[in-house]
Amino acid sequence: MRKMPDKTWKAVERRVARMFNAQRNPLSGRNSRHTQADVIHDKLFIEVKHRARIPFYRVWLETVEKAKQEGKVPVLILHPKGSNKYIAMVDAEYLARLEERK
Repeated sequence: MRKMPDKTWKAVERRVARMFNAQRNPLSGRNSRHTQADVIHDKLFIEVKHRARIPFYRVWLETVEKAKQEGKVPVLILHPKGSNKYIAMVDAEYLARLEERK
């Protein structure tokens, strides 16, 4: 049996999961038993968007709401099509609290 080629967005999610030493959620969203996020992580709610155009603020607000439901820190990873960059959006107040702990 021939293996189907991976969809690009799935490959992007796998790369992001490896960056965070985590695992891609094969059933993200409401179907998942783990988390609604794209990446399974114990503290972070990682959502990955791989598109040509990303309505980042709307997607950010949705990510924040889902993360609140799970008591996790929202992290939105943007990966524009055709780019080799991964851009992370995290609440600045959360980063400031991390800095205060030092």
